Amino acid sequence: MGNFFVYLPIHHIDKDRLYIDWFLRENIHPELALDAMSLDQLDLDWHQSLASVLFEAGLTCGIHLPYHDLQPGSLDDLILEATRQRLQKAIKIAKIYDPKYLVAHAYFIPLYNDLFSKWLNRAVNTWNQVLSSWPGHPVLFLENVRENDPRPLSDLLGELADHNLIRCCLDIGHWSSYGGGWQYQNLSKWIQTLSPYLGHLHLHDNDGIADKHLGLGQGVIPWEELFFALELLELTPSIALETHSKESFCQSCSFMRKHLDWFTRLGIDPENIPDT
Repeated sequence: MGNFFVYLPIHHIDKDRLYIDWFLRENIHPELALDAMSLDQLDLDWHQSLASVLFEAGLTCGIHLPYHDLQPGSLDDLILEATRQRLQKAIKIAKIYDPKYLVAHAYFIPLYNDLFSKWLNRAVNTWNQVLSSWPGHPVLFLENVRENDPRPLSDLLGELADHNLIRCCLDIGHWSSYGGGWQYQNLSKWIQTLSPYLGHLHLHDNDGIADKHLGLGQGVIPWEELFFALELLELTPSIALETHSKESFCQSCSFMRKHLDWFTRLGIDPENIPDT
């Protein structure tokens, strides 16, 4: 299950340990999401304890860095500084978990179209500063959110390419809803544009309007087009399911078992897909 993760906010675990117990029981590698609460209200001992639980169970993890209210390329100096401070604190906590990878939101928005060069320069500087505190950090995947065109993300990744450890996470649900992908029908363009950097996928479904985080196959995402493009371009990204309920998780596992040829090509062992 080394290429297969499932999204799990850390603040959920703090509220109810049954969440992590279920991951341990099902042998599921979590993509742990850090947010302001889990950074400010949970101390180092709490995080070290959770990291030990995962290690003793033989599970690895990914870390999703915080994103609420953050803008790594902000043109407002105060917001930019707050963003960098929050991300630097998150990096310090992330180290405790020895994650296989990191995920963060690139968060280019159309508001910056006429100021793209300035946004790009600030975003590049943000990631250079944040990652400089962790020499030898695991790969960082920068994720699309509200971008309706893949080129700003591709340009950002190109400027950061010297790191060799900064790549792209394609969130297929964000593409469909926030990015207008279902309306524009431009998934192949996105994958082609981002193909030099594409290393991770966030998988969930929706109706093409709202980011509903439905189970795979329960919405309008063109899954066949996605997996055809990945095979055509010989891409084998890791994946994280971003389902927000047990029902949608079970639907997604059923979908994966139904389309084993797609997922085994990405290195996922069928025996590691939970039979729930």
